[in-house]
Amino acid sequence: MIYGSHIYVFTDKWSDDSYWVCDEAAALGLNCLDISIGDDITFDAKSCKRAAAAQHLQLMISPGGEWPLEADLSDDNPENRKIAIAWHKKQIDLAHELEAIAYTGSIYGHTGVVKKRRPPTDEYAWCAESLHEVAEYAEQKGIIIALEAMSHFRTHIANTPEQLIRLIEMADQKQLRIAFDTYHAITEVRNYGDSIRACGDLLWGLQACENDRGVPGGGLVPWDSVFQALRDINFNGPVVLETYNSSIGDFAYERAMFHNPCPDYKEFIRQGIDFLRAGLEK
Repeated sequence: MIYGSHIYVFTDKWSDDSYWVCDEAAALGLNCLDISIGDDITFDAKSCKRAAAAQHLQLMISPGGEWPLEADLSDDNPENRKIAIAWHKKQIDLAHELEAIAYTGSIYGHTGVVKKRRPPTDEYAWCAESLHEVAEYAEQKGIIIALEAMSHFRTHIANTPEQLIRLIEMADQKQLRIAFDTYHAITEVRNYGDSIRACGDLLWGLQACENDRGVPGGGLVPWDSVFQALRDINFNGPVVLETYNSSIGDFAYERAMFHNPCPDYKEFIRQGIDFLRAGLEK
């Protein structure tokens, strides 16, 4: 099993001054890091790759910084879909430079865009077509794309794993996989076990978050059901902790977290990994 963390558990923004995170992550027993990227995030890919390799860490990337609103693979306007294809290809180039194991997130649309309407009949078709082109490019670069379903507060395209499965089947490209986020699923999924089993071989990774973005365990997420389902499908992919470090200024507030989900990143990771190991490796 690969255990990792999103960089937001450690820091609010990645840069060439952030490589201390690699040292800390390794010291805490992690095997991988998910780096949040965007147009406002700049760092030297070669230096970053070296810093991770020195600590035997694998890398993945996902949008989290500035992401042009028009760069939306599901947009009604075909010109905007072209902009989105080009933007995501640029991120895949970065993933390739970093030798990342995946490019992840809700890249089928644009995070935070929720169109409150009856979906157009062809919306999934044009989204899948755009996604196919991006995934085809990712295949040329050797990069897996792991799509994440998000709650209906964050997207209207894919709120459940079942919707992602449909979209992936329509896109018909072997680089496409699923990252199951236990936080977003809390408002969308009635049976975590059934949804995870439905993903089957498409399940690439688990984003392990409690319902309040706090450390896994003790909240509303039905972890026993999650762990059993993962064992049922012989899952052996990345399990990544994800939250916002609430000890960093106003960072958590800026990410719309108005309580204190992560006051101590070291304790968050220690407790989270201990809990996940106990459930997954018994």
